Amino acid sequence: MAAYDFRAQRLFVEDALAEGRAVPLGKDAAHYALHVLRLAEGAPIVLFNGRDGEWLARLAALGKKGASATPERLLRPQTAPGDLHYLFAPLKHARLDYMVQKAVEMGASLIRPVVTRHTQVSRVNLERMRANAVEAAEQCGVLNVPEIGEETRFDRLADAWDPGRLMVFCDEEAELGDPLEALRRAGPGPLAVIIGPEGGFSEQERERLLRLPRVVRLSLGPRILRADTAAVAALTLVQCVLGDWASRS
Repeated sequence: MAAYDFRAQRLFVEDALAEGRAVPLGKDAAHYALHVLRLAEGAPIVLFNGRDGEWLARLAALGKKGASATPERLLRPQTAPGDLHYLFAPLKHARLDYMVQKAVEMGASLIRPVVTRHTQVSRVNLERMRANAVEAAEQCGVLNVPEIGEETRFDRLADAWDPGRLMVFCDEEAELGDPLEALRRAGPGPLAVIIGPEGGFSEQERERLLRLPRVVRLSLGPRILRADTAAVAALTLVQCVLGDWASRS
């Protein structure tokens, strides 16, 4: 990523990408290209879809019905997505938007709201979450847009848990210790990070998490963190030790 040109205007599309094959821009993408960026026909733009890599393309077919773009050259081949699930108790809109954006930047492959006993927000707008995830991927050079999972209740999540996936359980009541060493002892494999609501997990939920086959209970330090801050802290620790930050070192 050191040589990546972050000045390039970058858009996510749903259609397949291949050299010389024109693809329509979605309504929002077309509006952004034509009315926000004010790009003219023939202007260069970068396209990606999470499957076919990243392409340099040219805008075409500008009109009232929208726009299209024709890929000319592959800039980056598609990379395999990571296997890092981010699970969280729903938050209010502004903080939720921030948290989704940061989870995308930190390499989450799945972002899923989980309703816990002390959850204060009763419903999450999944379309808004998806839009925030796409926007973050566009702005940060991310090739893989994470899946936005359906909202689920905590007990259903625990009942259906994959025993091979490591659960990183961030608990404000855990004893202070070395979180990096705790993660190193857990070893590699598919990962999940779960962050509770502002009121914390209930005792029953805490006990249920600790009974999972593979679980690491972490303290995120001596201070109480807001849920969106805890997301960034926890994902940073996981990526440093077990994620794609570690594989690059």
